[in-house]
Amino acid sequence: MGTTGGAGATGRLLRELGRELRDAGLHGSFLVRDLGTGDEVGIGPDIEFPTASLVKVPLALATLERVALGELDGATVLEVPPGRITTFGPTGMSRFRHPAHIAVDDLLYLAVCISDEAAAGALFRLTPPAEVAAVLDRLGVRGITVRHRTGELVDTPAERFDAADAHLAHALAIDAGTPGRGHRVPQLDISRANTGTARAFVDLLQAIWRAGPDEADATGAHAGEPSPIRPEVATRLRELLANNLLRQRLAPDFTSDLTTWSSKTGTLLNLRHEVGVVEHADGRAYAVAALTESRVPASRQPGAEALMGQVARRLRDHLRSGPTG
Repeated sequence: MGTTGGAGATGRLLRELGRELRDAGLHGSFLVRDLGTGDEVGIGPDIEFPTASLVKVPLALATLERVALGELDGATVLEVPPGRITTFGPTGMSRFRHPAHIAVDDLLYLAVCISDEAAAGALFRLTPPAEVAAVLDRLGVRGITVRHRTGELVDTPAERFDAADAHLAHALAIDAGTPGRGHRVPQLDISRANTGTARAFVDLLQAIWRAGPDEADATGAHAGEPSPIRPEVATRLRELLANNLLRQRLAPDFTSDLTTWSSKTGTLLNLRHEVGVVEHADGRAYAVAALTESRVPASRQPGAEALMGQVARRLRDHLRSGPTG
């Protein structure tokens, strides 16, 4: 397996990218892994971060696993109460004003593809955090902690300020942390929040893309032992990730006529994350995880999102060209 640091060309690249992230006010954790060979390169890939909406990937996995076991029926229709419309406007049913009746399988689409908090909340009512964590443990997925439901992601200082004062919530997020990564905002405290690392999410993506011999042959994702995830579960989860509609972050650097980008984003106050897999027409596939926190007190930072994509792409390009040193 390739290195995440070291001397030579790889070391020079990591130092250069680290400087660019610091200059942009970003503290980041990145990992890119070739799913065919297991070679990888990263920047601080084992730093633990609050995961924000990335938790919807293990939630979807646990839900689909329970459907496959016959514990849940994807066609079951649930009544979802109207969402809580906030100043910063979550998507989907979170903005509904009236109850909706939606099937479990369609709630999965809404939760993963448009990051709908109300849909994820309904799924968490079926499979609470402790049960999601138990499914992950049974499947051998390590390094991702699921402690709370997604409703807490829209109950932060950001919802207590007017839009014109959003920078105050971000200033609190930046300044209220501790050296041990505790935080006055519970959702940013790694001892209380849902958490994970870039490595853990790359491991999860590898398991999803490796499930089933037919799928492995199609993507070149042969590295490692056979995936514990059922092929039908992995297939559906890959479909959902491929249809993610939030594509402003890493997608511009990984989408082309010769590639397919499948991913999930996560955003909370000064946190900006995305994890996904880029599949090339030549059969090579790379799992990518980018977890970042910003030191800039602003809710909209397109430059930071563009830099995340550029850093991740350069790491992928380094692996694709055959890193040395």
